[in-house]
Amino acid sequence: MARALSPAARRYTWRLAVLMAIYLVTLFAAVTLFRQGRIEGALAWPLAIAPALPIIGVFWAVMRFIVEERDEFIRMLIVRQCLVATGFCLTVMTVWEFLQNFELVPQGNGGFGAAFFWFVGLGVGALYNKLTMGTAGSCS
Repeated sequence: MARALSPAARRYTWRLAVLMAIYLVTLFAAVTLFRQGRIEGALAWPLAIAPALPIIGVFWAVMRFIVEERDEFIRMLIVRQCLVATGFCLTVMTVWEFLQNFELVPQGNGGFGAAFFWFVGLGVGALYNKLTMGTAGSCS
């Protein structure tokens, strides 16, 4: 039987939905304008940074969820998930940088930066919670 989301989880879900919508709009606009060559000079910088801002907002939303969640067990699961995500991200990015330093892989990462691997790490952290604690903190 599913349980209802806490008020903190509902706010987190809403924030995440809004931030991802903003991300999609800013990313589409930036990619389109850059590919068409319609942006250059000083305006290129804020446009290139614009899609990063909602991603930074997602980091804030996750941390805000930890602060706002009243259930100590759920809060602990979120913290564990974030710790696993951070360790996963740092591990992947460190290995990748050493591979680049020794010229075993090309420079750059094909768009898969630290944020991408942190978000993948959140999934790994949820799996870790499920395997070690019996739950990932979902609505089940």
